[in-house]
Amino acid sequence: MSFSSLGLAPSLLNAVTASGYTEPTAIQSAAIPAVLRGEDVLGAAQTGSGKTAAFALPLLQSLLDNRSGPRQLHGLVLVPTRELAAQVGETIRKLALHLPMQVKVAIVFGGVSINPQMMALRGGADIVVATPGRLLDLLDHNALKISRTAMLVLDEADRLLDLGFSEELGRILEQLPTQRQNLFFSATFPPEVQALADTMLHQPTRLEVLGEPASKPDIAQRAILVDAPRRTQLLKNLILQQRWSKVLVFVATKYAAEHVADKLRRNGIPAGAFHGELSQGARGEVLAEFKASRLQVLVATDVAARGIDIARLPAVVNYDLPRSAVDYTHRIGRTGRAGEKGVAVSFVSADTEAHFRLIEKRQEILLEREQIAGFEAVEQATPVAAVTDTVNGGIKGKRKSKKDKLREAAALAGE
Repeated sequence: MSFSSLGLAPSLLNAVTASGYTEPTAIQSAAIPAVLRGEDVLGAAQTGSGKTAAFALPLLQSLLDNRSGPRQLHGLVLVPTRELAAQVGETIRKLALHLPMQVKVAIVFGGVSINPQMMALRGGADIVVATPGRLLDLLDHNALKISRTAMLVLDEADRLLDLGFSEELGRILEQLPTQRQNLFFSATFPPEVQALADTMLHQPTRLEVLGEPASKPDIAQRAILVDAPRRTQLLKNLILQQRWSKVLVFVATKYAAEHVADKLRRNGIPAGAFHGELSQGARGEVLAEFKASRLQVLVATDVAARGIDIARLPAVVNYDLPRSAVDYTHRIGRTGRAGEKGVAVSFVSADTEAHFRLIEKRQEILLEREQIAGFEAVEQATPVAAVTDTVNGGIKGKRKSKKDKLREAAALAGE
């Protein structure tokens, strides 16, 4: 199938060619015609499979076909993180350059001053890409009206619809028109989230291309047994032995991100920390340093697990295991993108073995437990009273409180 067979306007076909797309991915082939027919869409596809273009192209065509008179908001795209907002917004802007009319795309998120964003919205916007918290701030300041929005897109809908964002999303939905087209896209849709989406979508077209070999990234997954206190030295050993040009290391907390990055720097490895408590300027700077290969290692919390596109990233390391199988999918999806090969390494200790088994069960994988010479695990597991499903929060007794989840969600959205 080619893009020309999907029903796109000639100007958008030019945009596709200029952007370097050769043929549509599975999710693009399935979603674009459905969106152009005006249907609500619930789309699930692997991270890196081209979801952004799958909604951006028909969104721009809908704008092209329907704009008349004074500018008003046509499309609203909600995303969970600042970085994803910037990435999605820039993609839409580049595609819009080829349209026969000027398209104004506003990108708004927290963590920075609201005043320049309010100024940018003067005169209206055709498309707004936003994190929920900052969008609500702008609505409270009367800087934006969404009551006539024609199309709502939720990108990374599973994160947006979890408990941390449900209240904000509810307030936004109250101000949107009831007659609108809804597009939900994500790599994963846990049952609870899908049930909530079902209440918001009208007879949606359900698209799932997760099982297609062409859409699966080429990621070699490894599990290495190691005692928790020796993880940093093992990480250093792997970086040097594997000669990774860049590696994204996931940890559980802001403190761990700073601590591990500092330890690596002391060992002569250029490393930076990336987490939700950094200012937007600091986050942008360290991410730019990493993308430019001036940093070899980025040590990050799950704020980096969604939407950040790092070209030719050879490796991801789960220094701390993710709390759920859903987060595992998003973490390892940072590597093996755009046809590249990647490796995802998880450090497993005696105390986290049971948790990793649950992740394996959900992922339908079974990984051999490796031992690295000189770093053999010797610790015994601490008894755990009970274990629960990884989708809903990991190991009992170690679950985050609702308040913690809300704080994390706010940090992710940049509020």
